[in-house]
Amino acid sequence: MESSADMVAEHRVSVEQADQAEAPADTSGYRSAPPQDPNGIGKYYQGRQIAHVMGHEGAEWLERGDRQEEERTDVLLRELKLKPTDVVADIGAGTGYFSFRISPLVPQGKVLAVDIQPEMIKYLSDHKATNKAQNVQPILGTVQNPNLPVGSVDMVLIVDAYHEFDHPREMMRAIRNSLRPSGRVALVEYRGEDPNVPIKRIHKMTEAQARKEMEAIGMVFVENIKSLPQQHLLIFRKS
Repeated sequence: MESSADMVAEHRVSVEQADQAEAPADTSGYRSAPPQDPNGIGKYYQGRQIAHVMGHEGAEWLERGDRQEEERTDVLLRELKLKPTDVVADIGAGTGYFSFRISPLVPQGKVLAVDIQPEMIKYLSDHKATNKAQNVQPILGTVQNPNLPVGSVDMVLIVDAYHEFDHPREMMRAIRNSLRPSGRVALVEYRGEDPNVPIKRIHKMTEAQARKEMEAIGMVFVENIKSLPQQHLLIFRKS
């Protein structure tokens, strides 16, 4: 009988093999093929199947009462080590769960809350006053461009959203261009290596796959902060 350690090791190998199962067809890293998972869009990037976007109908899930305890979002924010003057871009901001919590941490800075859904932008705008977050600036992005000002962002935060980007290469190039020379990207994704994380496989990423995709557009891996119970907190900087 296999030990639990052996089973986990076999799962990790199978996960890495799955990440590499679909070889990219050209230098862009993209490939179209029938979805291996019904929750995918039939498009692959660097061997990874892209997941469907969660629509604004899922807003209640983003604001669920046990989210802080389940994901330790308080720890995540502390690990970002933000300065009061920082300009932070929250990509896939949704209801502003993180944007409104970051707001008081950067009183002399601002939060650029980016989403591609007009419904989410309206929600963010409508809730600024309630959250006393006048330094939160909602920005309507597109699937290829977050519409951030060039060379002006200190920290880009992407929480459980990157794996749903329809055009990850174009989006990350635009994000890279938005960073100041010392700017960082914090990529948060459920751990694909861990079979105990109760999330569908297509909504998880391995560290190796995330690093491969970030390095493909000129980002340099800094560290994996392993303080969260279920997610990677991967830090990248410009090369």
